[in-house]
Amino acid sequence: MSDHEEETPKPAPAPEHRLRRELPQEVPAPPAETAGEKDTAAVLTGRQRLVEGLWPPRVTRAQLIVALLLFGLGFGLAVQVASNSDSGSALRGARQEDLVRILDELDDRTQRLQDEKQGLEDQRSELENSSDRAEEARKQTAERERQLGILAGTVAAQGPGITMTIEDTKGTVRADMLLDAIQELRAAGAEAIQVNGVRVVAGTYLSDSGKTVSVDGNKIAQPFRFKVIGKPQDLEPALNIPGGVVQTLQKEQATVDVEPSTKIVVDALRAAERPDYARSSSQ
Repeated sequence: MSDHEEETPKPAPAPEHRLRRELPQEVPAPPAETAGEKDTAAVLTGRQRLVEGLWPPRVTRAQLIVALLLFGLGFGLAVQVASNSDSGSALRGARQEDLVRILDELDDRTQRLQDEKQGLEDQRSELENSSDRAEEARKQTAERERQLGILAGTVAAQGPGITMTIEDTKGTVRADMLLDAIQELRAAGAEAIQVNGVRVVAGTYLSDSGKTVSVDGNKIAQPFRFKVIGKPQDLEPALNIPGGVVQTLQKEQATVDVEPSTKIVVDALRAAERPDYARSSSQ
């Protein structure tokens, strides 16, 4: 073979499997779980989480306080509704003029409380603005002493009011009925009360004594006569309200006469009692 003769090219070596060399080796897959086994595991896990979330119950202090407040509020509303329904049923059968009279009486009581409040505020202003506060205080002390003497029954009193006379021919009037009359008069603004010569004070008690009634241990005879100092326009309607004192006594076949007057004298007195143990804290 000559130098000029071209050498026959040798065939290129066959390419080895390059794709197989670049891919990772196959790893056999683990045995697949059946669909039923997967669903069972998921259900058990959800139940466990639900049980762990609900039990044991976790009640915080704030939640407990809120629950107690809500219970108290509900109980108060229930009591209020019950009381309103009771009071409404008591007046549901009353006549229109009786309701108007009761409303007027409530307005009068409200006005008296407003007047008393204004009087106390005026007294405070006088004490604050008076040039001689000591003298003003002595005047008010004397006036207060006179008022307390009237309430305690140690001094006589006079003023407008009413006279109520009760005739009990059947002997059916009891001490509790007269006590109801006294309480109704006090609620209507009575400032001084006298029953058959016996002064009625805060500690007065009434009791049945045979066929008659005793006031503070003193038997009183027929008829029962009440002398009351106060505003007649308030006292008389308070006795005549539906189901009140007058109607109750009339059901017992007693006659009741209420007479207003511009001047009522309450002159029955009680001895001032000195307490055995109590002393003024200013001493």
